[in-house]
Amino acid sequence: MSHSSLLPPVRLRSEAELARDALATPLLSRAARLARWAGPDTRVGPGGELVEEQLPAAAEVLGLTGEGAAAEASEAWRVAVDAGLVQVVDQEAGTVTTGADLALLTSGSPGDVLGVWLGALEAVLADASVPELDGLADAMGEDGGIDLSSLDWDPEAEAEFLDGVLGNLYVLTVSEEGPGDSAVPLPALAASMIVPDDMGEPTNDVLEQVSDAMMRLDDQFRILEPIGLVDFQPVDEALMTDAEDESTAGVDVADVSRYGMVRLTPLGLYGMRIRLQEAGMTAPAVGELADKGADALLDGTSGFPPAAAQAETEQWLARREPLTAARELLAAARGSDAGAPLRRLRCQQALSLVGLQAEPALREVLDDAELGGLARVWLTERGAADVPAPPESMVFWLTIDTVAAQLAAEGNSEELQGLVEGLAAQHSGFFATAWRVDHPATPDVLEAMGRLHPDKKVAKEARKAAFKARSQHGG
Repeated sequence: MSHSSLLPPVRLRSEAELARDALATPLLSRAARLARWAGPDTRVGPGGELVEEQLPAAAEVLGLTGEGAAAEASEAWRVAVDAGLVQVVDQEAGTVTTGADLALLTSGSPGDVLGVWLGALEAVLADASVPELDGLADAMGEDGGIDLSSLDWDPEAEAEFLDGVLGNLYVLTVSEEGPGDSAVPLPALAASMIVPDDMGEPTNDVLEQVSDAMMRLDDQFRILEPIGLVDFQPVDEALMTDAEDESTAGVDVADVSRYGMVRLTPLGLYGMRIRLQEAGMTAPAVGELADKGADALLDGTSGFPPAAAQAETEQWLARREPLTAARELLAAARGSDAGAPLRRLRCQQALSLVGLQAEPALREVLDDAELGGLARVWLTERGAADVPAPPESMVFWLTIDTVAAQLAAEGNSEELQGLVEGLAAQHSGFFATAWRVDHPATPDVLEAMGRLHPDKKVAKEARKAAFKARSQHGG
């Protein structure tokens, strides 16, 4: 999770809504209650942990009962310390005082509250990366340190594994072809970390690794759910008993939900986006470009999936008058650089969301070599009167520009192949004219048409035209 990469844009709730979600998480709310409860008589150990004899009182404050009450109280206390809600005053004496961040939960801004929650999240993620180890006590030295060499545990590898799983879950959630708000089966998430992309049928060894990873994740997500990162349905314990046990006879092993289901909460999406950005990734959020210029909008949405690009554009348009917006978009769409065709495609898509109030802006560019074609398309689609017919040179220029934009947006897609076949079929002398088009992308577009067209004769014509165009362009 450390390399620079562009992720699909995420749709986030407002900071105010997310802050309310953060305050309502079981673990942060418990940590805050313990921070307010702590006083002069509260004592902690060398690591800031609440001393054992005070755990029952802490559990009582939190309303916890039963076998795991002390452990849950201890966990909440650790979060209070790590999140800055409690501060250790004297480590030797074990005394504490209220931390500076506690007041932020009641009087701070939504951003302040989320900052405290992020601190708590980091503490819980660190805990989740520590597996249950039978030999942990034996590996602990007199000074409280742990001899990791005596354990089958690599802390960095464990943290990287959990980071990778959460990163995959984030990408699945924000991708348009992903599950969206639906939960992801735990086996699929485990397999995404274990099974190589080019592997056909997984081997028994790989399947065993997936099973082990799934059980590790079951433990980890149980720890992460109380901080509000995920909604989690644990693995059905009936599946972990002996297959010959009569009590499991009615268990439907084909029901994938029994193997655990997990999804990032809206708060979890926020937290993961922050962590991914801190790791060097580009993790955009829908709405970030709404107050920026048209050039930022067209460039910024160039790598967005269609639905996200439209949502971002709608927010941008909502802040502007239609005529002003259209003029800004058209001005930003000009250019002969490699990204210009895709900018013009995004401009055309944005203008499709604007009403007839924008008509004057489109008429102003009718004679523009780069924008006149798309302006005519826009006016014609809206039934405008007195739209001049485009000269042949403009038709061919727009065609090359459109194919160049599709190549940049989608690569060699089926949709583009269909477009290429249609162009060649509609214009019998297409290639004889196309190679002369004065557009920087002409050679590349014709080369792509030769690669994509299924008819060998037509493909050969396209390649010849590409050669001529490249010679003409000095390439």
